[in-house]
Amino acid sequence: MSLMSWRPTSHDQVPGVPDQDPTPALSEALAGLRLSGAIFLRGEYTENWAYESMPAGDLTSVLAPDAARVVLFHVVAAGRCWVEIDGSERLWAEAGDVIVLPYGDDHRMGGTNDAELVSVASLVDPPPWAEMPMIRYGQGGDPTDVICGYLISDDPLFDPRLRALPGIFVVSPPDGPARAFVSASIEYAYQQTSRVGLDRIEAPTQVPQLLLVEVLKLHLAHAPASEHGWLRALRDPVTAPAMARIHGDPGRKWTVAELAAAGHVSASLLDERFRGVLGMPPIRYLTEWRMHLARTLLDSAEVGVAAIARRVGYESEEAFSRAFKRAHGVAPSRWRRGVVPPSGATPGRAG
Repeated sequence: MSLMSWRPTSHDQVPGVPDQDPTPALSEALAGLRLSGAIFLRGEYTENWAYESMPAGDLTSVLAPDAARVVLFHVVAAGRCWVEIDGSERLWAEAGDVIVLPYGDDHRMGGTNDAELVSVASLVDPPPWAEMPMIRYGQGGDPTDVICGYLISDDPLFDPRLRALPGIFVVSPPDGPARAFVSASIEYAYQQTSRVGLDRIEAPTQVPQLLLVEVLKLHLAHAPASEHGWLRALRDPVTAPAMARIHGDPGRKWTVAELAAAGHVSASLLDERFRGVLGMPPIRYLTEWRMHLARTLLDSAEVGVAAIARRVGYESEEAFSRAFKRAHGVAPSRWRRGVVPPSGATPGRAG
């Protein structure tokens, strides 16, 4: 199935705007992001297939020569695929899902069957491109269609030193307006993308920007302090260094003193600033960030609950399960099976 034949099945009409977010502060902050970019590649793959991306520096020099790095996203228009970066679990994505690489890391993608990795550079003509590149690759089996885009931003949210986001994550918009908006945005951007110079192809800037903002809202809706000043905290000279340590190593048994030392401030000042900006002390933020990451892994990774527990700093599966149930209303195993928690939050799916 091609992108143009892919439509959401739960609604007859495609809305013109994204869902209204239940956390206005987060929505407003994300709406203020300065972003520019384009849809730059379409891939039609058939089983069996797998590829490794161009090195991040090479890709940036092709897509945005004046930028230090790019944010990458892939929309799965049809089929199913896995994606991974070094040091991360393999994540799975299905039709309608959006894969985000906020720091433009080198990555690998493939289908449901095992296949030998090939360099994506060998599958596409070298730039400059007279039209949007198209990749057709595989052995003729079940199809997977992927639309690839990039964005440029100097916002701290995309600063790899802060690691405010996982190096890779998959967002599955829920059925309804959010999913329809993703579908409509990517199709419009694809139709409008055109060559604007010898070395650059661009789409209307607003479309990829709105798409990424909507995806980030969905991803961060249950992040700690999303209703307070999370994005502001990333810019704060006291809280940001401590957050960078937590994001970079969430499994470590951090103390407030260690986190304060990262920013060369006292433990009391750090605690006061966390409470003022984020509405919680540093160690509670650590716990809630671990639960946010755990939820992300349960939604799209194939690793077991015990492995996720260790990844987010719990020595036993039992202790992790108790903490996750306190945070999300159901045990991790039930969340993975799609059991709706009492709060009504929507569980993801396992690969």
